[in-house]
Amino acid sequence: MKRFETHWVEGYPVLAWQADRPWLAISSAAHGGGIGERDWVLNATVCTGYDRDDPDRHVAELAAAVGLTGTGTGLLTAVDVRHVVAVSDSGVHAAVTTGVGAHPTWAATPEAAPDRVHAGTINTVCWCPVRLSEGALVNAVATVTEAKTQALVEAGVPGTGTCTDAVVLLCPTSGPAEQYGGPRSRVGSALARAVHRAVAAGLLVPGARFTGR
Repeated sequence: MKRFETHWVEGYPVLAWQADRPWLAISSAAHGGGIGERDWVLNATVCTGYDRDDPDRHVAELAAAVGLTGTGTGLLTAVDVRHVVAVSDSGVHAAVTTGVGAHPTWAATPEAAPDRVHAGTINTVCWCPVRLSEGALVNAVATVTEAKTQALVEAGVPGTGTCTDAVVLLCPTSGPAEQYGGPRSRVGSALARAVHRAVAAGLLVPGARFTGR
């Protein structure tokens, strides 16, 4: 499931991964979020002024349009997903679309939540080669976030990310479960390196926003 196909739906590109067997996933996506078995992952470009209030349903519609089957999880972004950066490290695979826009944000800020969310989304999809316990999955999401933030800070981006960043992390459903996913663990260290490299490379992509075919 580490290879993706690029489809076009309603004039926008969609990255789709269809598994031949279920994977255990942890996801913060609008569709298929939480922890559970997933058969597919989708990362789709939407218009810059996207304002649908049912992204969960929209992802399901996109998945059906490209022929995905089973239970999945899906992400949306205004970035042209054809600019995805894929990096592998010690059996870990990361595929990242990096959209920061003009409005990165610091995680901790004294300001109240804004009435309007500014565009900009970093979507991170990762596969681990071995099963992780549920605790290790949560730990691994923190590792992904730390690695992403490290890349942003090193590039001089004034923020820890955007307010719509999302993560999907998948691993096999069987086998002995790794208990740790932190950045110094066996799997977590490779995960951190892969995500860091992918985000750093994604920040160098000129004009990542979708402008048409």
